Amino acid sequence: MAEKPKVTLFFFSIALVFLLSSSEIIFEERFEEVGRADGSNQTGKGVKEKLVLLSTQQENILETQMTKACIQTYPDAKHYAISAKIPEFSNKGRTLVVQYSIKFEQDIECGGGYIKLMSGYVNQKKFGGDTPYSLMFGPDLCGTQTKKLHLILSYQGQNYPLKKELQCETDKLTHVYTFILRPDASYSLLVDNRERESGSMYTDWDILPPRKIKDVNAKKPKDWEEREYIDDPNDVKPEGYDRIPAEIPDPKAKKPDSWDEDEDGIWRPPKVPNPKYRGKWKPKRIKNPNYKGKWKIPWIDNPEFEDDPDLYVMKPLKYVGIEVWQVKAGSVFDNILICDDPAYARQVVEETVIKNREAEKEAFEEAEKVRRAKEEEEAQRAREEGERRRRERGHDRHRDRYRDKYRRRRDYMDDDYHDEL
Repeated sequence: MAEKPKVTLFFFSIALVFLLSSSEIIFEERFEEVGRADGSNQTGKGVKEKLVLLSTQQENILETQMTKACIQTYPDAKHYAISAKIPEFSNKGRTLVVQYSIKFEQDIECGGGYIKLMSGYVNQKKFGGDTPYSLMFGPDLCGTQTKKLHLILSYQGQNYPLKKELQCETDKLTHVYTFILRPDASYSLLVDNRERESGSMYTDWDILPPRKIKDVNAKKPKDWEEREYIDDPNDVKPEGYDRIPAEIPDPKAKKPDSWDEDEDGIWRPPKVPNPKYRGKWKPKRIKNPNYKGKWKIPWIDNPEFEDDPDLYVMKPLKYVGIEVWQVKAGSVFDNILICDDPAYARQVVEETVIKNREAEKEAFEEAEKVRRAKEEEEAQRAREEGERRRRERGHDRHRDRYRDKYRRRRDYMDDDYHDEL
């Protein structure tokens, strides 16, 4: 695979707002042309690096070569920050769609891969982790335990994470994350155009008190019947039922010819289960005519709940940005879209990622073969070098033993010579 150029520059073009049928595209960036951006490049404590624009990201796919611009984190073990000012957008009374693709080209070990939407004024030269945001969305990986998909919403200045635990993709292929928020406060979360989760802001975030709560003062009525089946009161035990023995003498048994009652006592046949015995008598079970089901604590209106019909409404959005920390860099961000049309967002996924998925898989597999072959080659060289060193050490030890033996012999002969003198 050809080495990717690492050109650091401020990037993120401002997408023009235009109407497509009845939908509106607020911001769309596929990094097909070099534009303008605002990023952070601070030094000292909390170092932040610009994101790298790969103006010609090249991937050798068998005999086909794909070239696509994108932005990528570089180098390792840094904070990264970049942002773009977008046309001011309010989602009041309309659907909000936030979508982007990300590819972890190497195991980032620990780091984020999410994007943020900001409201109000943002000093883009100082954009970082302390900058307030209205939405934070995307994967976060750390070790083998954390494989989380973040979905954090801001309400009245406080951030609220999604209560559901969602896992992100962890392979090295491109994946598209889509968040859809509707005017009825319902939402959907898609990965590669497949719905991963859905629900409501009322239930899946602890923003407002719940509409309903359990009545802690409620008590189960005394006449509440939880038994679904009961004994039939009209069923009567048959006469003589209890006199039926569980075992009876085996009618097929015969006294052995060698049995001597004077010596062995009175012979009695062994007992076998009685086929007429039906166990302890129990009345038949019938459906309880008074059955009401298992009693549950009833729900009542929460006196602390106060509805906010604008719960889903964010402060007017003005910026989109990426602000992450990564131990291992190399994450590729692309295909950023903010609009109000889920159908258009789905179309973009099909055009940009899905149609190239098989080719990307083939390229990845080919790259993995090259990587494994290189690792095996390096391992073989290491083994050969180790063997060479062992042979050298063995030769040195043999030479040292010969030298020591010669010295001992010489010293012995010298001692004999002096003794003769």
